[in-house]
This record gives sequence, C-alpha cells and structure tokens, in this order.
Amino acid sequence: MRPLLPLVTAVLLSLGGAARAAPPTSQPASRPASQPASRPASSQPTSQPASQQTGDGELTIEPDAKIDPAAKRSGAGTGAGTGTGAGAGTGAGAGAGKSKGTDKAKGKRSGYRLRTVSIIGRLRDRARIAGSAHVVRERELERFEYNDVQRALESNVPGVYVRGEDGFGLRPNIGLRGANSDRSAKVTLLEDGVLLGPAPYSAPAAYYFPMLTRLTGIEVFKGPAAVKHGPNTIGGAINLLTARVPQRRLASIDLSYGRFRLAKVHGRAGQSWGPFGILVEGVHVSTDGFKRLDGGADTGFSKNEVMLKARWHSDPAAAIYHQVDIKAGYSDEDSNETYLGLSDDDFARDGLRRYLASAKGNMSWWRTQLRADYFVSGERFDVALTAYRHDFHREWYKLNAYYEGTNRYENLGDVLKSPGGTNAVTLAVLRGEQNSADVGIDLGIGENDRRFVSQGLQLLSHWRLPRLWRIRQTLEVGMRLHHDQIKRDHTEDRFQVQSATLVPSGAAQRALLRNKASSVAFAAYALDEIRIGDLLLTPGLRLEHIRRSYEETAPDTRQQDGSSTVLVPGVGAFYQLVPWLGVLAGVHRGFSPVAPGQSNDVKPETSINVEWGLRAASKKTKTRAELIGFFNRYSNITGNCTFSSGCDGASIGAQYNGGAVNVGGLEALARQRFELPWKLALALRATYTLTLSSFLSSFRSGFPQFGDVQEGDALPYVPIHQLGVGFELSRRRWAFAVSGVYVGEMRDIAGQGDIDPEDLIPARFVLDIAAVFFLTKRARIYATVNNLLDHRYIISRRPFGARPGQPLTLQLGVKYSAGQ
Repeated sequence: MRPLLPLVTAVLLSLGGAARAAPPTSQPASRPASQPASRPASSQPTSQPASQQTGDGELTIEPDAKIDPAAKRSGAGTGAGTGTGAGAGTGAGAGAGKSKGTDKAKGKRSGYRLRTVSIIGRLRDRARIAGSAHVVRERELERFEYNDVQRALESNVPGVYVRGEDGFGLRPNIGLRGANSDRSAKVTLLEDGVLLGPAPYSAPAAYYFPMLTRLTGIEVFKGPAAVKHGPNTIGGAINLLTARVPQRRLASIDLSYGRFRLAKVHGRAGQSWGPFGILVEGVHVSTDGFKRLDGGADTGFSKNEVMLKARWHSDPAAAIYHQVDIKAGYSDEDSNETYLGLSDDDFARDGLRRYLASAKGNMSWWRTQLRADYFVSGERFDVALTAYRHDFHREWYKLNAYYEGTNRYENLGDVLKSPGGTNAVTLAVLRGEQNSADVGIDLGIGENDRRFVSQGLQLLSHWRLPRLWRIRQTLEVGMRLHHDQIKRDHTEDRFQVQSATLVPSGAAQRALLRNKASSVAFAAYALDEIRIGDLLLTPGLRLEHIRRSYEETAPDTRQQDGSSTVLVPGVGAFYQLVPWLGVLAGVHRGFSPVAPGQSNDVKPETSINVEWGLRAASKKTKTRAELIGFFNRYSNITGNCTFSSGCDGASIGAQYNGGAVNVGGLEALARQRFELPWKLALALRATYTLTLSSFLSSFRSGFPQFGDVQEGDALPYVPIHQLGVGFELSRRRWAFAVSGVYVGEMRDIAGQGDIDPEDLIPARFVLDIAAVFFLTKRARIYATVNNLLDHRYIISRRPFGARPGQPLTLQLGVKYSAGQ
C-alpha cells in the first residue's frame, strides 16, 4: 500500500493552524444562501433544521429560478443553470447570481454570491422543476461517510440501480430507469458539469469514478431535462459536485480507521484575498480488503486524489461581471482486484473466499484533469466558456481464460455455474488444489493496457427575454466540441499451478487485442423555459453530430470510419395546482450513439421516454413527496461489450442490437421532519422503485447478458422492487441515523418466469447505522457501521461467478474544521 499523502496532509494542517483565528462556525447573517461550507469543514450540528442546511442552500435551480429584477433590487439574487464552471456552475440570469443589497454606510453592495455548479436546484425550487430531479446533499453524504456511491444512491434516489463488483465501490455500474448498468455506459456522467468518463463517445465504459468522500453533492435527473446532456439521453444524467473555492479562510482534516484496516485521510484548505481565491484538497483511502485469498495475500486497494482550484472575479457591483476559474487534479489507484468469483457451493461455504487463480489480479491507473472557465454576465444574459482535458491510463492484470494444450477457453463463468463433470478438474486448478502439469491445464493471465484522452471546448449561455404579458422566458443555449480516444493493447501470459503457487509456464506472450478508436463530436442544444402564471413549459432540442474512426492491428487488421447525426427533442411541463402540490409530465427521445469500429448493421440505441406524476412540498410542515410514473419504449436497445459484462476478449468494445423493449414503472419518494420535545428532531425518508421490462421479439444475441432472448423476457440486472428507508434522530450536539436498502432479486441474463439458481442474484437487505458527536463547534467524532447485520450477499455474477458485497465494516473517525 502507498503511504498516506504526508506532504498534502502537512500542508493542509499548516493552513488549518493559520485558520484557527477565523470567526466561529456560525454563519454571518449576510452570507449568501448559496455559499456552501465545504463538507469536511462543516461544523453545523446535524440537528439543524433541513431548511437551514447548507446542502439545500448551496444548490441553484434548473430551470426555473432565474433572477427576477425585483428580487435583484431587494438583494435576493438567485442564479441558475447547468454547471460548467470549475467548481462553479453557470448562474443563469444577470449578475452571475449577485445579490445587490446595499451597504448604506459604504455606499457599496454589501454581499455577492459567486456562481455555483448545480444543475438541479434549491429545495424551494426543486418542487417546481418540469421533470424528475433529485439531489443527494452534502449533509446526506456526510452522515454515513460512504466511500461507495452505490449506498448513497440506492438509499436516497428512486429509479437508480447500481451493480457493484468489488464491494468497495471502486467501479460502480449505474443504470437509470432500466438502462443497462454495465460500466455506467448508458448514463451521462458529469463532474461539475463536464463529461467525466475516460472516453464518453469512443469507449463509454466508465472505469474511473471520483472518491465519494470529496464530493459535496450528487445530482440525478431523468426525463426531458436529459436532452441538455449527451451523448446518452436514454436514462438521464448524474452530476457530481466538488468543493468550491471559499470566500473566507477554510481548513479541515478528516481521519478515520476501521475494520479490514480501512483508513482515510481527507484534507481541504482554501482562502480568498479580495477577487482571488484558492482551494487545495487531498484524499487517501486504503484497505487490506475483506476477501481471503487462497495462500494469503492483500486483496485491498490504495487510492489517492488531489485537486486544486483557483479563481479570480471582477467587481460584483459592475454592470458586467467576469469570473475566471482554473481546476487541476490528479488521481491514482492500485487495487488487487479480480473478475474471478466463486461457484455457488463455495460461496455458500465462504462467500469471502478468493481462488488462488486470482492471486495475480491487480488494477493500477492514473488520471489527470485540467480545465479553465471564463464566465461573463450582464443584466439579461450570461455566458460560460469551458476548456477541459482528461488523460487516463489503466493496466489491469487478471485471469482471462484457461488452456488445454493449445486450445484456449474463456468460459470460466460456465465452469463456475456448472462445476461438475469435466469442469471439476478446471475448478480444482482455479482453487489451487490441482497441479497444472498433472492435468494439462494452464491459466491465461492477461494485461489489459488502455490509454484514454478526453478533451473539448463547451459554451453555455442564458438569455432572459423581455416579459410579454404574463409570459416570462429564459432561453438556454449550449454547444460543445469534443474529442476522445482510446488505445487498447491487450496481451496474455500463461501460468501453471505448482504446489498451490502460480508460476510462469514458459510459453510466449500472446497478443489478444490491439486497436485505436477515436471520436469527434459536435453537440448543441436549445432549451426554452416558458412561464405562464402557474404553468412551466420547457421545450428543448439537441443536435449530435459524431465522426468515428477505428483502426485494429490484432487479432485482425481493419480500419473503419463513419459518422452520424441525430436530433433529440423533448418537452417538459409542470403546473402548480395549489401552493403545496403540482403535476408534471414530459416526453423526450432517448439516444445512445454507436461506438467506433462497429459493423454496419449495428444501430444506435433509441427510445421514446414518457413520464408523469405528482409532486408535493411544504416548507411549513417540512414535507416533500412525489409519485412519478415512467414508460420507455425502446425501438432498439443495445448491449455494449466489456470484459465485466462477460464478453470474450476479441469482442471488447463491440455493440449488439437488442430490438424493441418496453420498460415502465413507478418512482416514489417521501421525506418528513418533526420537531420533538427536549429539542430533539426526527427526519424520516423513504424511496421506492417499481420496474417492469419486456423484450418485444425473440432473437439470439452475441451480448452475453441478452443471450437467447424470447419475447416477453425481462432485462438482466434490473430489480422489480427496490426500497430505501431511513431516519435520523438528532439534538444540538449529537445525531444518530439508520439507513436500510432492499433490492429485489435480479437476473444475470434475460429471461422470464422463475429464475434458475445459477442465474439468480438473490434479494438483499443491507442495514447501515451512523452516529456523530460534536466535541466543540469545530471538532466532532463519528462512527459508522456498514452492513450491520453482516448479511452475505451476491452483488454480481459477471463475468466469472458469484462475488460478495461488503461485510460488516465498522469505521471510527474524527474531524476538525476551522474557518468558513
């Protein structure tokens, strides 16, 4: 394991010492509502009413909280829009979200608010969004100190399905409303409003995901608003929010330690001097792992992330406002992970076991990011220009196949599903119980070396049109020129099992796959927000023009170029029936592009998506609830081949048509807060998702998760029922919270009727608890227990056998914050 970022920690602690003279953590009355306290530095007790939490106040609204001239004059500036800034999004409307209150003594505006990075919005405005939208707030992320985004999303957001694979959330597989979850390839992933994936067009599989501990919020939206964010508009988009440059001095440190030597060091420090500001953040998380490898060895990981932000802004009181942001980051990971699981019998005996054949499994990668933003706003407009580049390099050394003489077999999943007969000998080799030389079976352990580039230039603008009678309009226009590329170099070495040890066989290295794929895409959209009294309409149109290039040198030699153009329309509507209740409806076209190098018969994934529902919100009773129905009619669903989905090495990157599919269901959410005697507060929440799916034709697919499809088959890895419940009881100096998630049984392969045991992902219920106690306004201690009942469950059977979720894990930590 790598050391704990000693240099970064020392810098942060020294800045923290300088910040000890900062004011108390209670926020000044003049502090704008949208100015968040950074997550580790927040020292407001968690018993604070939700309506006062910075997690709600820091988010701006899409698309309906545009700045009202009267509000601006009164000093209540709002700001809105889709985030494109480095650590800050675009405030829609004039003044970049500036509040124009006047300091009578000085004759100057007393406060201002720099633009924020949210796509969705404030609590008071989210109730009036024309579409399905949810925010997992900073406070909710902090409550359980999750390192795994699966636990945060499943417990807080309906309509989201996450398939884990390692138990720690290193590479989550996220799907929305039935969209295939494998490698999150059908979801538009963003960080601070910029595409996150290593190569979103050329290789949409997302092998990188930021550490959850450094995020200050997660925004999830589905429905018509998806036309704003491509290339995937099938299910929706997820925007990950990072800490912003503080307006005052800030320093914090978060240290924790837990079972399986799970250690975390997280520091954040920042300062502003007039128009200049800076933020530096570093995170280290490591563990020895919870799986027990035959022969004994580390099965954990070490992961690091460092981020730097800098900002300059002009005088907020000027007629034209300017802001420049720079964001730079570095991340790396070294994890002893494998795709090899267990047979069902072995999982029942010891679900945390790992076979000897996986002893060489190791993933290592590094990633750099750099982006620059320029933002300008006037009385009725704002424009944000962003340039970005991400470089990502990963090497995964893992078991791919087994050899019998010169014959190579990749059906390790079938060996584990049916371990009897001739497969019993192969399984004995995987376990290390049988010497290879005695049975003539070698193991193929390959290195998947991939290099990615993702870069582009994007522009976003909002224009507030003159009011006409009762009609108010704000036009949002976005454009992006994007290029990404992937280079694959996959090789394989042969190993033998000798006396329960893996040793090289002496055979020559084999080249499995060498290719290069690249895409250049121009995207543009326009979204018109139209308000007529209590009615909100948001018609929008997206254009995607994509040019693809593919070159392969192994195992075959071929070259292919192509291009495509698509229009993605959508419209959403919301009507406020009474002050606390509204109705919403929307329809849009879903689209997911064809990746480079596909055969001519492969079509893009397309659908017509409809949603409708009710949304209730009352600030007085501290109630929020919604019930939304959705129906997605796929004219062609596709399967994207990755190793994690079970595809063979030669098919990596291939796409397969899946024909017409219907996906429909219900999403429900309810939140309620009660003020109790003795200054206690109780917050309750519940989410529920019902999802039904059906293929409309019969066919045989090369995509392993589809297989032999019969009309009426349901989609794999989409549970019919999913439920999240939780409560938090808090007082001034302490809080106690419980979160439970039930995920119904799922299929490993498309089918209908009773699920065969070897294809079943059984239902699971996982219970987590957390507690925090404030020693002072600046210091707190906390404890979390993930999987309190120590439920042993299967999270995936892909690609090779049953793999476990995280067992009971206790974590103890301490936080200290100073300044803002």
